[in-house]
Amino acid sequence: MAAAKSYAFSISMDAVVGVPPSFPGFTRRSDYNRRLPLYLPSVRFGLRRIRVRGVLSSTPWSPPVSHRDRNDNAKKFRSQTEAEQHRDAISLLNERIRSEHCKRESPSSRPAMDSEEADMYLQLVKDQQQRGLQKLKGDRTGAAAASGAAFTYKVDPYTLRSGDYVVHRKVGIGRFFGVKFDVPKDSSEPIEYVFIEYADGMAKLPIKQASRMLYRYNLPNETKKPRTLSKLNDTSAWERRRIKGKVAVQKMVVDLMELYLHRLKQRRPPYPKVPAVAEFASQFPYDPTPDQKQAFMDVERDLTERENPMDRLICGDVGFGKTEVALRAIFCVVSAGKQAMVLAPTIVLAKQHFDVISERFSRFHNIKVGLLSRFQTKSEKEAHLQMIKHGNLDIIVGTHSLLGDRVVYSNLGLLVVDEEQRFGVKQKEKIASFKTSVDVLTLSATPIPRTLYLALTGFRDASLISTPPPERVPIRTHLSAYTQEKVVSAINHELDRGGQVFYVLPRIKGLEEVMEFLRQSFPNVEIAIAHGKQYSRQLEETMENFAQGHIKILICTNIVESGLDIQNANTIVVQDVQLFGLAQLYQLRGRVGRADKEAHAFLFYPDKSLLSDQALERLAALEECRDLGQGFQLAERDMAIRGFGNIFGEQQTGDVGNVGIDLFFEMLFESLSKVDEHRVVSIPYHSVQFDMNLNPHLPSEYINYLENPLETINEGEKAAEKDIWNLIQFTENLRRQYGKEPYSMEILLKKLYVRRMAADLGISRIYASGKTVGMKANMSKKVFKLMIESMASEIHRTSLVFDDGSIKAELLLELPREQMLDWIFQCLAELYASLPALIKY
Repeated sequence: MAAAKSYAFSISMDAVVGVPPSFPGFTRRSDYNRRLPLYLPSVRFGLRRIRVRGVLSSTPWSPPVSHRDRNDNAKKFRSQTEAEQHRDAISLLNERIRSEHCKRESPSSRPAMDSEEADMYLQLVKDQQQRGLQKLKGDRTGAAAASGAAFTYKVDPYTLRSGDYVVHRKVGIGRFFGVKFDVPKDSSEPIEYVFIEYADGMAKLPIKQASRMLYRYNLPNETKKPRTLSKLNDTSAWERRRIKGKVAVQKMVVDLMELYLHRLKQRRPPYPKVPAVAEFASQFPYDPTPDQKQAFMDVERDLTERENPMDRLICGDVGFGKTEVALRAIFCVVSAGKQAMVLAPTIVLAKQHFDVISERFSRFHNIKVGLLSRFQTKSEKEAHLQMIKHGNLDIIVGTHSLLGDRVVYSNLGLLVVDEEQRFGVKQKEKIASFKTSVDVLTLSATPIPRTLYLALTGFRDASLISTPPPERVPIRTHLSAYTQEKVVSAINHELDRGGQVFYVLPRIKGLEEVMEFLRQSFPNVEIAIAHGKQYSRQLEETMENFAQGHIKILICTNIVESGLDIQNANTIVVQDVQLFGLAQLYQLRGRVGRADKEAHAFLFYPDKSLLSDQALERLAALEECRDLGQGFQLAERDMAIRGFGNIFGEQQTGDVGNVGIDLFFEMLFESLSKVDEHRVVSIPYHSVQFDMNLNPHLPSEYINYLENPLETINEGEKAAEKDIWNLIQFTENLRRQYGKEPYSMEILLKKLYVRRMAADLGISRIYASGKTVGMKANMSKKVFKLMIESMASEIHRTSLVFDDGSIKAELLLELPREQMLDWIFQCLAELYASLPALIKY
């Protein structure tokens, strides 16, 4: 007997000569060269012995077809088995794992981290986190702060109005009816009760209990009406929604943690502190606000004192000075001989950034600034691309074209992204790929709630600019039904004081009609149209003329929504305001009031009877928030989700609707403060003991058809030893080449998957005895609870218990060994689905 030591295989050789009689015309590959005996080994597969012999198993397998052209065989067989492969358990598991990780950064791009190193970084994050939450608690006023109680999003019942939707943490979504006195059963003294209407009746809660359990119900899409009210007598539907929201929160926190740990692993030399930075800063014509000064310090510290690449979010209201923070960062990087890229969502905004940067850097003749845009001719673009490639351009400004494959940077050091949420999915993925190698500064004019910002200090570097420049005057907002007289009056007022006017419509279709009306009303005034479908040169000339004051009225779509800074334009007219979102209106209103003149925003709707309740509420909220910096007040409710998306990614925002924003944030804070409690420690693959005596017999036909059966099985073991991704790739390649495997081979693959999943979950031993299944697990009870809550399968969720470091299940009857393997495979697949919600170090 000859033994092979590698990868736990022991091989004994038994000669079987000849071609199986059931395969006329089908020949082994070895027969192409010479007629030799085919040695069929018996293999120690994992921990149990599996006979691989030239005998038929109870489940016959047929090779593709008996033609000699192997490629044709594979094509025909694939079409026959495609539907079957999509249905089998292994394919479904592969699809689930792949789908889950498509939403996340590829794990292969993240460096490995040992347990000791992870402990250090986790403690660092937790310390920062506690400082942020402590600061959050200290920011509050009143009895809650004095008592030192934890921050909460719970609602004060006295602030609710009849008809408001609320969430009770245990019962679900209801409609607030009112606060009334009533006499409890065990007393004669009346006390105050909160009355809440549910789908199947009215509930009353003592006012103290309501204060501990109730939250407002708000949705991210600016509507406040839930799909349905919860039931008092059946809370199971609500429980499922709450758990789904909780698991989504936990996944989000783990995503943040893994991204943060990944960034801590990256290294680049700190930038030198250049004396010329002070000279550059002195060119800023305004006195910076305290928040601006802090942002300057934060970015300077990121660049000159840290070895990790910067990934900072600068968040502030419109016109509060975010661009100046970016300019100083650019100067620091470019002074060290590296290139900087400035990325804007629209060509209009990119052109404005180019003009501002060119002016600020005009004194530094050695620094070259370039704009890459669709306005350029082909030869101009080629010239710019060559200059970028050879390092002849230091600062490159443009739209998403800068992310294309043709743009090759000589020595890129900094990426500045303006309004990242306005880019598409592919562009965001490209931006994310830069974060591992260069410093990234993201600017956002969409406010983030201060509470959220402070709670995230351990995970996301963010600087908040919430104080307005001293010379800024609040924008006066006028909301009314549309009449031509009101429009003419508003425009006349601005023109009389020598200013310019934005006139914004939601669609291109109505621009010409408005142009005709305004030309008749203002025959001696220069008027122009701007929208994204215009020819490049025409749009560029129009915006340039408006910026220089030659055009007095600009009729446009929301192409001017982001970042456009025209100091002399201090009136904006928005027609059909009901067709804009609150965030869009907030951004559009910020296009005016950039100087020391009082600015006006006129918001016109066609007829109030045509507006929904939600639209009226939205507009009323905008009119109330007239003061500078009050975008943050809006952010706590209707706009929180936009800033939320800046931090977490857009794919997470849909989960908020299950429980409403307030309860979602409450769950988020709870999860953030206990981030290290949901941690699973994986073990080596070969440490997993699988005590199940399964010896499937592979059909000789399948063995003959494989090019090298021993090598194939060996490859599978190697793949499983590495990680789940290599195992998935091995399985898919096997099926792609040889079609769907016979049942006995499927058992072998499932054993590989079982051990691989168990290793990742920290399960060291799996055994089955009679009706009992046990798994020795290195995990806490809290981790097990989260795993159970993540399960989609009711059968597995209700049958599993955690006892004394083991996961156990008591089945209704004793299953045959093959069916028991299937049950264990499905159970582990369900547990494995929870991994994205767990820290895996």
